[in-house]
Amino acid sequence: MKQKKTQLGITEAKILHMIQERQRKVHELKQSLKLSTEAADRETANGVRVFSALIKSLERAQAELIEMTEENQKRTEKQTKVYITELEQEAFELTRRRDEMEELSRSKDRLRFLQSFPSLKAAPPTKDWTDVSICPAIYEGITRTALVKAVDELTETIKNEVKMIRDAQFNNIRQNAVDVTLDPDTAHPALIVSNDGKQVHCDYEWKELPDSSKRFEPAISVLGTRGFSCGRLYYDVQVKGKTGWTLGVAKGSVNRKGEIKLNPENGYWAICLRDRNEYFALAAHPVPLSVNDHPEKVRVFVDYEEGLVSFYDVNAAVLLHSYTGQTFTEKLYPFFSPGSSDSGTNTAPLIITPVKQQRSD
Repeated sequence: MKQKKTQLGITEAKILHMIQERQRKVHELKQSLKLSTEAADRETANGVRVFSALIKSLERAQAELIEMTEENQKRTEKQTKVYITELEQEAFELTRRRDEMEELSRSKDRLRFLQSFPSLKAAPPTKDWTDVSICPAIYEGITRTALVKAVDELTETIKNEVKMIRDAQFNNIRQNAVDVTLDPDTAHPALIVSNDGKQVHCDYEWKELPDSSKRFEPAISVLGTRGFSCGRLYYDVQVKGKTGWTLGVAKGSVNRKGEIKLNPENGYWAICLRDRNEYFALAAHPVPLSVNDHPEKVRVFVDYEEGLVSFYDVNAAVLLHSYTGQTFTEKLYPFFSPGSSDSGTNTAPLIITPVKQQRSD
């Protein structure tokens, strides 16, 4: 009986654990749905704002085109009406004079004829209309000019909106922050990982460690403890005071032994600093990066579904490099290499800086 009660207690504890796991999963799914809804609302609001700005720009250009065309037409119409009025007035005066002359020519009153003749014998003064004309207004160039102006304004509007979106994404990305810690089981024997898993640097001597397929060797590298297989995430790493480092993400299945070529084809998306001043994106052929000031803190940002890995100078809020159009099919792990000690000049650690918000896998 006692044994059965013990077994029953064990089963009850297992069931309780299963209930708690499912409750945690429910909470996690609800949180994910909340974040997804917020992201959808934010993206919709951004999209409406952007396209509203573009529509307003086009409507403004259209209104200017109509106004310019109407002004030209009104100007032509006004001048034409002035000429027509003058011509009609002169025609009226000439008709009246002609009628007077016909009447006088039929008159049998000799005295009246002689008295009126001096004033009627000459044509009344009129304007010389020989060189007066109205050239039809030319409108073809107005549309072209308005279109060029509209395109310029649209280009400027799009550039400003893209900058605003990029700045907003950079500044409002906190909900995508993840709490990254280093996995010492993957660390090269020369690396010293802090107890809290937030710092790593290269020591002068290698530790005696059991061989493991998880461990990098001879590459002086280490992975984060947690992998990510959906959504967006970012983490910040302090690189101040270092003469060489490599940061990025890597597939969990990457080769960790022997010579490793860090590039997307081999499952690594990373950038690096070499020889104190040379920055590269580690593609099949390393791509030199134009970096004006040495970053003190680098942000690694991943959009799993979009196939995007971006690197930012956090303090300057400047994009350093992006890998776009990638296809991810397995978990990605934060990847770090503090580099060799470089005769004591590169002993400063890579430091994963704290984030204000965390999210679960």
